[in-house]
Amino acid sequence: MQDPTPAAPKPEILAAFEAAKGFMPLHEGLALYEAALEAGRLGLPLLEVGTYCGRSTILLADAARAAGVTAITVDHHRGSEEQQPGWEYHDPATVDPEIGRMDTLPTFRRTLHKAGLEDQVVAMVGRSPQIAAFWRTPLGLVFIDGGHTDEHASGDYEGWAPHVAEGGLLLIHDVFPDPADEFTGQAPYRVYLRALESGAFTEVSATDSLRVLRRTGAGI
Repeated sequence: MQDPTPAAPKPEILAAFEAAKGFMPLHEGLALYEAALEAGRLGLPLLEVGTYCGRSTILLADAARAAGVTAITVDHHRGSEEQQPGWEYHDPATVDPEIGRMDTLPTFRRTLHKAGLEDQVVAMVGRSPQIAAFWRTPLGLVFIDGGHTDEHASGDYEGWAPHVAEGGLLLIHDVFPDPADEFTGQAPYRVYLRALESGAFTEVSATDSLRVLRRTGAGI
């Protein structure tokens, strides 16, 4: 009989998650963790698109460690649209003073070091479509949490969803059906609808703006 109580990270992992710079709320993080634990049973890597400073990576990596697989993150570490200077989610502390551009990679590395998870994570630094173009390994989980324009959200989906293995999970963050959320969540919402309409994915759960889908058919 399956245990109905979801597994939870250890207190020190939760503390590291809550201390890390980022935007994912705890209840969505716990849903991510539960999905990652399940996907880890396939014995395949778990991949995150959109790393920022590593807040969600902590939970993905801890689940990967429990499953004996690797967590992979993909990000150019220059920040997405809404994180640039003058926008609501900009953090001046993430700007490299020498070149005047965002660089979240050093903070990300410190985040993993403090959480004791450096050995569980392979960080791929570059633009998502460029990396996806040469990727050939099946994935147990793909977590799309990158840019919020249609170009970027669609690019992440088209680049990485094909690599989700049969029975694997596709997670999409910042899914907001309300048209008032046009900038923050309508592009991920359109990708979510596209995944469902493809017939390749079936919804498993929804936790606020986080959607968990399972591959149940071919294609995207």
